[in-house]
Amino acid sequence: MAVDKETVRKVAHLARVGIEDAELAPLTGELNAILAWVEELGAVDTSHVEPMTSVEADAAPRRSDTVNDGGRPEDILKNAPERIDSFFAVPKVVE
Repeated sequence: MAVDKETVRKVAHLARVGIEDAELAPLTGELNAILAWVEELGAVDTSHVEPMTSVEADAAPRRSDTVNDGGRPEDILKNAPERIDSFFAVPKVVE
C-alpha cells in the first residue's frame, strides 16, 4: 500500500495538522516507509503464538472481595467536618 501527496494532505486535514506544500513530499516518503514496515510484520509467522490478553505473564495478585469498615473508623472520621456517632453528617439535599 502506497500513499500519495493528496492522501497525506487529506490525513493531515482530518488530524487537524497544518502542513505546508514543501512538507508533503518528505511526509509521503516517511508514511510509505512506515506502511512498508507494517506490511513486513504481516509476514511474521504467529501460528504458534498463543493469544494474549496482556503482555505480562503473571496475573496481578487479587484481594478477597469482602465488605469491611476499614478497621479504622476513628481515623476516617477525623476528617469529617461534622459527625453523628460513627457516621458522617451531611446537609439535607432532598426536600
